[in-house]
Amino acid sequence: MLRRFTPADLDALAELHGDPEVMRHLDDGRPVPRGTVADRTLPALLRAYEELPAGLGCWAAVERGAFVGWFSLRPATSVGLAGGPDGGLEIGYRLLPSAWGRGLATEGARALVRSAFAEPAAERVVATTMAVNTASRRVLERAGLRYERTFHVDWPDPIEGAEHGDVVYGLTRGEWAPVHLGAGSGSGRLTGPGSRRRRGAPRR
Repeated sequence: MLRRFTPADLDALAELHGDPEVMRHLDDGRPVPRGTVADRTLPALLRAYEELPAGLGCWAAVERGAFVGWFSLRPATSVGLAGGPDGGLEIGYRLLPSAWGRGLATEGARALVRSAFAEPAAERVVATTMAVNTASRRVLERAGLRYERTFHVDWPDPIEGAEHGDVVYGLTRGEWAPVHLGAGSGSGRLTGPGSRRRRGAPRR
């Protein structure tokens, strides 16, 4: 289930952003201190529910009552996408290592794609990840996005693998609609209960 974050999610979010494995391909590659999550990350997520159009934002992912990570759908702002020719809505996610390898990332990414195209104004979905992050690239491909290009940025604090660049994946409504519309997929809109993102969100 995808639901809105609440202030009570601080401990779970701090655990996620403080995990070295989760942060391996993100930002400076280091865990985020709990104080930063409390003072900046969580308040920004909560603010976004009021600032972004309905259906956009970052959503806590819960499996059998347990927090396993988050998925996001918002206007493209990551380096390599913001202000460029790609445009559209950007999908992203972070999952605890205990949730890896069970198809949850693919399931959530597909839900984001359905939700993006449920709105008539959304004509394109995009995502970025490090070129060396093969696990995340597979998730994007399984969600229907296609590799489009590789770009390179002179990061002030590059992490291992940065020399291979970052990749852009995308999918248009025209490519998605013939396969999914009328197939009983439903509206797919994300609803309520039942950081800095330099290198984009899609990570495993």
